[in-house]
Parts: sequence; C-alpha cells; structure tokens
Amino acid sequence: MPRLTIAHMNELATELVARDSAFTAIVETAELCPFGRVKPDTTHFESLVRAVISQQISTAAARTIRGRLTDAAGGELTPSALVSFSAEDMQACGLYKAKVRSLSELAAAAHCGEIDFVRIAREPDDVIVKQLTSIFGIGRWTVEMFLMFQLGRIDIWPTGDLAVRRGWDVLHPQHAPSTERSLKPLGERFTGLRSVAAWYCWRAS
Repeated sequence: MPRLTIAHMNELATELVARDSAFTAIVETAELCPFGRVKPDTTHFESLVRAVISQQISTAAARTIRGRLTDAAGGELTPSALVSFSAEDMQACGLYKAKVRSLSELAAAAHCGEIDFVRIAREPDDVIVKQLTSIFGIGRWTVEMFLMFQLGRIDIWPTGDLAVRRGWDVLHPQHAPSTERSLKPLGERFTGLRSVAAWYCWRAS
C-alpha cells in the first residue's frame, strides 16, 4: 500500500475542519497526523507482540520485559522464535500467564500461516479485526491501534479509547460528556478520515 504524502494528509486535515469547525484550532497547532505517512519501525508481528506486552503496565515496565524477551529470542521477535519458548521461558521474562497465552497463540497462528502477516496488510479492516481478535487477549482496541499506527488505515474510529473521548469533549464542550456508545454515531460525518479525527482528538485530550 503506497504511503500518503504530506500534501494528501494536509488535504485530509483541511477536509476534517470543513466537516467540523471545532477541529480548526487543534489542526492549526498540532503536528500533522502520521497515519499512512510514517513507515513503522517494527514488523506487523512485532508490533502486536509489543501491544500485548504493554497492556495494563507502565511504559518502563513494558520496555524492560520487551528487552528481556527480545534478548531471549536472539535479538528479534519472530513467530519462529516465540513458538520455541515454553510458558516458563516467557514468565522468566516478566510476563504473566494471560499474556503468555496471548503471545503463544499469536506466535502459533503466525508460524503455521493461520494469520499471514504479509497478506494481512492487504485485507479489509473488518477482516483484520475478525482475524486478530480471535487470539486470546487481543481485543478490538488493540487491533484498532494496529490498523492506524502500523498499517496506516485512515478510517478507524476508536471510540473505546478514553483519550479520544476526552479529546472530543475538549473540542465540543457544549455537548454532554461522550461515551463509547454516544461517540460512535458522531464519527459518521468523518467517514473516510475517521483516524485523522481520532488523531486530533488525542492531541486535544
């Protein structure tokens, strides 16, 4: 999938403001949305491994565990490396049982080809969500972050993200505080660039 240009993203940001003027100030002051423009520095598989490791722990703790796991894997987090690990091996790196199960299932699915991380980038959003949420411990929010930050998809509306809702409320103070349910239909006006709207909600939060 070709990367988006700065000019294209500026057009999307301008379109966002045209659809909702509440985004005017944040679009003018915040950095340009990176989705689809900035090439990720990890493989698709590794990005999901990192996401699982980072769930519900501090950034520093996640970095430490990831470093231990990477070292144990010989310097690279690949499906073939992780499927060779026992539960005890992963726990020794600092992972709890639930995350061990998640990473073991993810690695096994990738290793046997059940989830093809080469092909997955060409699949529609809903297909990717269905495939990845079939893995224990990988929920919709994690897949939505993967779709935006890793695959550069620009039409994702992650209403389950608290910071997105907080940012929306900052930009729309005249409305009642948003909930996951109430925010979902409000994203319809941004169809085609909902990830861009989410990005600026984050910046505003």
